[in-house]
Amino acid sequence: MAKNGDNFVWRSTCPICSGLDVLGDKWTMLVVRDLTIHGPRTYSQLLESPERISTNILADRLDLLVSLDLIERVHPEKSARNNAFKLTKSGEALRPILDGIAVWAATHLRKFHRNIASVAPKKKKK
Repeated sequence: MAKNGDNFVWRSTCPICSGLDVLGDKWTMLVVRDLTIHGPRTYSQLLESPERISTNILADRLDLLVSLDLIERVHPEKSARNNAFKLTKSGEALRPILDGIAVWAATHLRKFHRNIASVAPKKKKK
């Protein structure tokens, strides 16, 4: 994957395809999920996720998310392993998408995955 968002290779001009180019693998969205739920997390804390991401995949996804301005280092002067990462405004904008995936999965996958966690749908603001 490209280390610089300006050099990212896009497969299509379609916004859905472009979004999936960035967010379409499970590890990227799980990193975003952890930062959404827990706030800033270090590299080591992100490795502790129950899905057990490998070190090289995590490092790659963090680089990608930083390069595309979805996350940022809390202390840019520190190395990635000794740093915390947090969502940017652009990363925070993914929250409703994560919520929607969670509600959809809990509703429609339950017949296949009986142990799936329950979630309460977010109430729409008037």
